[in-house]
Amino acid sequence: MTTSIRLIAGLGNPEEKYERTLHNAGFWFVDALAAKYGGSFRYEKKFDADCCKVSLNGEDIWLVKPQSYMNLSGGPIRGVLDYYRLKATGLLVAHDEIDLPPGTTRLKQGGGHGGHNGLRDIIRHCGADFTRLRLGVGHPGEKSQVTGHVLKRGSADVERALADNIDDAINVLPLLIDGSLNAAQKELHTRDE
Repeated sequence: MTTSIRLIAGLGNPEEKYERTLHNAGFWFVDALAAKYGGSFRYEKKFDADCCKVSLNGEDIWLVKPQSYMNLSGGPIRGVLDYYRLKATGLLVAHDEIDLPPGTTRLKQGGGHGGHNGLRDIIRHCGADFTRLRLGVGHPGEKSQVTGHVLKRGSADVERALADNIDDAINVLPLLIDGSLNAAQKELHTRDE
């Protein structure tokens, strides 16, 4: 059984010019969660992160958007975990995933970083035993084009697919809050097929 999720971190870059880029899909996810559950983000200097608390399934859940840029996401997340005495196994990280096509979302417990620099830094600070919400943004086809691909807006179809994926992921969150990763995976992964 998975540890119940108590901290949800969305990955992205803080400047306005990055707001609608594919690399900020994780920010979109926690923004949608905050909107649905009545949370309001506030910058917390001690963490270098925008944070808010929402109630989900009767549990207090922290939502975090590191403001340190994608490649340095681990320090702010570690700071929040330590401050609130939360376990890294109770962490869900939402991020863009180039190895999945738009319209595909996957939940995964543990594993490597797959070349994602945000995940790489989180693993460095928190270990690898957290849960990942992988939001498919597609691959541009050439490795040399990946950075340009994720640092631009997606097409209207890609943005619509991401919005649908975010809604689907929010709908299975109660299962994750209760520690039922397998049930959440089954429900979310079946929706994509």
